[in-house]
Amino acid sequence: MQSAITGFIQLLRSHELRVSPAETLDAMAVATTLGYGDRARLRDGLALSLAKSAREEAILLRCFDQYFDKTLAGQADPAPEADPAAAPESPAPPQEEDATLLQEAAGEFPELGEALATPLLQQLLDNDRTELSLAMGQAAAASGLGNIRMFTQKGQYTRRMLDALGEDALRRAIIALEQADSPLLELLKGYSDNLREQVRDSVEREYLLQAEGHNRQFLDDILSRTRLNQLEQRYMDEVRELVRKMARKLAARHSRKPKVQKRGQLDMGRTLRRGIATDGVMFNTYWRKVRRDKPQILALCDVSGSVAAYAKFLLLFLYSLQDVLPRVRSFAFSSHLGEISELFREHPVEKAIELANWRYGGATDYGSSLEDFAELALNDINSSTTVIILGDARNNGGDPRLEIMQSVYQRARRVLWLNPESRRAWGSGDSEMLRYQSACHFAAECNNLQQLERIIDQLLRLNH
Repeated sequence: MQSAITGFIQLLRSHELRVSPAETLDAMAVATTLGYGDRARLRDGLALSLAKSAREEAILLRCFDQYFDKTLAGQADPAPEADPAAAPESPAPPQEEDATLLQEAAGEFPELGEALATPLLQQLLDNDRTELSLAMGQAAAASGLGNIRMFTQKGQYTRRMLDALGEDALRRAIIALEQADSPLLELLKGYSDNLREQVRDSVEREYLLQAEGHNRQFLDDILSRTRLNQLEQRYMDEVRELVRKMARKLAARHSRKPKVQKRGQLDMGRTLRRGIATDGVMFNTYWRKVRRDKPQILALCDVSGSVAAYAKFLLLFLYSLQDVLPRVRSFAFSSHLGEISELFREHPVEKAIELANWRYGGATDYGSSLEDFAELALNDINSSTTVIILGDARNNGGDPRLEIMQSVYQRARRVLWLNPESRRAWGSGDSEMLRYQSACHFAAECNNLQQLERIIDQLLRLNH
């Protein structure tokens, strides 16, 4: 059962549950202490030792029900006791008749004798479901069935399990009976088909169990590397969930830890003045406190047609990290710029982004938009402010108003420019990116979620 617990831990990890090696040992200790006789008690014990939130507990319970059979290995549902006096004599089971016929033909067909000597055919003839189930479990472990990931592997693992069960002897016997045109051929093929069906069912169950988490990870990896403006509409729900998952990971990594408050320097003047009433005895001491401006982020997003998809996911990312990021003020622009922070307070994130695109979408004019930004927020920028600009810097031949960018650069703690275009395209055509780059502390190509996550991660590190 320790290997079963280890496989269960691997399944949990494929479903985005963080389980450390120490927690794996704890789970094994829990299973050893509680035993495997009571399935519900084991499930509750593993949930208490491994789940760290209500969400993780729900995933763990669902995976437990899928991974473990209704009866654990070594357990069988007890059959109801029958009254021997009330039971009439019944004829021999069909399996016994089949076994007798095959034993009689074994002298004529050596291959059939070899097959009858194997435990596999005996289990099929005896209809011994317990032993056959245990044998299939051992064959699944020997064939590495727990590593199945794709539906195209089903046939491969079915063949591996049959080989591990020793089905080759049964197959040779069928070939010998077929060549001799024996009437026992259909009988033996029936047992072989029954075995194959059970193995295929076992492979199918394991595929459905293992593939869900790993296929989700595979899809997440593809979506995180795909350009945001090329994502198909049918994947939008998966992408939004991926953004939230990335945000949760960053929030857990950068959550603020409580800091010991430092008193600072002693304020001697105030302390002595307050001590006059007590003849100079300083019963109360006063300390100088350094006032620090709260950090803030100003996010400027180009919502013109060519960049709107990128702005949408930057804003979704930022507002999914409100518990970790400092105060965020958001601005949207194309030909003119306006603050949209209020929209995020009044509406869900997706609705707020949709309204921002509707209000400020259109042809791009960076110069005019920077003028609007200077009027709205330039005086609010100080040494604790981070300014993030997302746009392709294509100004349609207008005045870029570089002096406003330089003023923002001089006032802000840092200015980040995220450009969805390839670096090779910066400065080509009507792009003003190379000029704007001179007024930025950091400029990077950013056109997929993986790049966006990395940049937000760096930003959070700098803010600590």
